[in-house]
Amino acid sequence: MAYELRRRKIYTETVVPELKEKFNYKSSMQVPKLLKICINQGVGGATQDKKVVDAALNEMTTISGQKAVPTKAKTSISNFKLREGMTIGARVTLRRERMYEFLERFLTVALPRVRDFKGIPDKSFDGRGNYTMGITEQIIFPEIDIDKVSKITGLDITFVTTAKTDAEAFALLKGLGLPFKNQNN
Repeated sequence: MAYELRRRKIYTETVVPELKEKFNYKSSMQVPKLLKICINQGVGGATQDKKVVDAALNEMTTISGQKAVPTKAKTSISNFKLREGMTIGARVTLRRERMYEFLERFLTVALPRVRDFKGIPDKSFDGRGNYTMGITEQIIFPEIDIDKVSKITGLDITFVTTAKTDAEAFALLKGLGLPFKNQNN
C-alpha cells in the first residue's frame, strides 16, 4: 500500500463533501483545491553583504525541501544602493506532494512554536481566493539550526487556490486545518 499524505486525505474525505454541501456544487470537480504554496523571503541587507543572500537561499531550501531560487531586482534605486539585476531575496514554489508535506509540517510543527500564538489573521485574502501570511521569524521551523542563523528574518507564505471568492478559499483553508483567529461574527 502506498503512503498517502494526511492533508490530501483530509481534503478528499472531509473538505470536499463539506464544501460541496455548503456552496451547493453540483460536482466534486467544482470544489476549490490548493494549487501551490509560494514561500518568499526578501533580504534587506543584500546590497551590502552577499553572504546574507546565500544564507537566505540555504534556509529556504532547508525549510521547503526544494531548491530555492534567487529573486533579482527589476529596477535600480540609488537611495538604497540597489542596481538592476542584484539578488535581493529567495523564493520557492511548492506543488503536489511537497506542498502537502510542507503544509503538514507547517501546521503541526512550525506554527505551535510561535510565541503567544492565537491564530493566523483572516483578513489577508486577495479577493481572488488566495491567502498570504507573514512569518516574523524563520527559526520557528525545526529544520533551521538556531546557532547557525546570523540574522533573524521573516518570510511570506502564499496559499494559491482555485477558489473564485474569499469565502470559498476561507472554507477550504479552514477545512485543511489552518488555525484562523476566532471571528466575532
